[in-house]
Amino acid sequence: MPKPHAKLASALEALKGLQEGGLQAIPGPKLSRADREVLLRAGFLKEVIRGWYIPRRPDEADGDTTSWYARMREFIADYATQRFGDRWHVNPDQSVLLRSGEQTVPKQIQIWATKGTNQTVQLPNGCSLFIYKAVKLLPSAPTPDCGRLRLVELPAALVAASPTLFVQNPIAAQIALGSLPDASDLLRILLDGPHPSVAGRLAGGFRAIGRAPLADEIVGAMRSAGHGVNEVNPFDKPPPTFPPGGRPESPYVRRLRLMWAQMRETVIAAFPQAPAAPKDIDALLEDVEARYVTDAYHSLSIEGYRVTATLIEKIRDGNWNPDGDEKDRATRDAMAARGYFETHNLVKRDLVRVIRGESAGTVFRNTLPAWYQALFGPSVQAGILKASDLAGYRNDQVFIRGALHVPVSKEAVRECMPVLFDLLETETEPQVRAVLGHFLFVYIHPYMDGNGRLARFLMNLMLVPAGHVWTVIPVERRNEYMEALEQASSFSNIAPFAHFVAELAGQQAKAPLPRPQ
Repeated sequence: MPKPHAKLASALEALKGLQEGGLQAIPGPKLSRADREVLLRAGFLKEVIRGWYIPRRPDEADGDTTSWYARMREFIADYATQRFGDRWHVNPDQSVLLRSGEQTVPKQIQIWATKGTNQTVQLPNGCSLFIYKAVKLLPSAPTPDCGRLRLVELPAALVAASPTLFVQNPIAAQIALGSLPDASDLLRILLDGPHPSVAGRLAGGFRAIGRAPLADEIVGAMRSAGHGVNEVNPFDKPPPTFPPGGRPESPYVRRLRLMWAQMRETVIAAFPQAPAAPKDIDALLEDVEARYVTDAYHSLSIEGYRVTATLIEKIRDGNWNPDGDEKDRATRDAMAARGYFETHNLVKRDLVRVIRGESAGTVFRNTLPAWYQALFGPSVQAGILKASDLAGYRNDQVFIRGALHVPVSKEAVRECMPVLFDLLETETEPQVRAVLGHFLFVYIHPYMDGNGRLARFLMNLMLVPAGHVWTVIPVERRNEYMEALEQASSFSNIAPFAHFVAELAGQQAKAPLPRPQ
């Protein structure tokens, strides 16, 4: 009789084979009953709906949403494909949304299928799948960037989308209209329909985003074919404009630019007028240094490190001895604290450069690699991380625990980071650079680890030279902090985060946070 560990090893081999075949939604019959039961008991498999499973980590805590949000799109794509073959696709509105670079997982994904039953399939964590019985499908294709979901081709999706798309998801609608090279594909669908009311809406949308020639072309073609067109602007607010010229940009890059343009006025309104820029650099650095232990304690604690004021002081005073003290060499928390100390020193140097007149955005562009290397250098030297981990931007997908938002792909990181630097360099308001810089840095999530700490350093690089104090985000308010970032990432609502940072900056200007004991 096989031993328990041999049964588990055999079951894992079967699961590995299914995953290597590309399956994330695993129907029960794909595994033997014995393998399925072993994997469920060991925590390597999780039932999503009756008879359908996803792989999971055995150390995943009950209630943890990360593995589900990480696999939700792939699960739905596999589930729908195994039920309907290629006779299904995501509905037009959500197709436009996902093709626009939206990274937030919708709580309900709606698909059309010719053999659909107008049913709602309940999924984990309050999510669901609605399967609409469609008489006719639209042109579509699996999209790797969206978990292989079948998305409707953009021209067809725009014609079939509801008018509410432009009100509820204006950034997605603007990116979609801005992504089309010309009106030809749209016009073929509009003229064959015919779709005069849709033509009027799309023409109005093009004109609102500054593409008047395409609007004129649509209206002219429809009227030449004998169709009356009443052009209407489908947006309820004037959409922000892209800067003219430049090379073609991906939806992810366009989304960053539009989010910045859309959010900056909210950030400005949340902050009082910036104090006077500091003139006494020595006094400023003395104040920053006085807040260091408190800052390091809270920033590291937010990330789950167990650090104390004693450990932080030991490292700052030079009493950290990784060569002679086995405890110092092996302690993950000590490595994190040492890396924070080294990075903090670089940030102080960069504050002086900005105060003396260098562009804060350019300084950040040039110094970010050094910050990252300093943050994790001690962990590499101690053997906790590989030297190659210091190479630069991440080379894999990451997921944020408990968040609907999924950071952009590793390829998109390399497109988005130069744009973030550009936005920081051209922005005139320091509080906008601080709040949106922090938010978009963690939104992109350029590294496998350290994004939160680096974003908080970035925030203070922008705040302090403008006269604000070095602002610490308390670990006691971590949930509020993370929820504010989630509101910005998943719902384009920057107000909670802007008010959160402004409140902390104001409070700590009057009295620093108490030093941890």
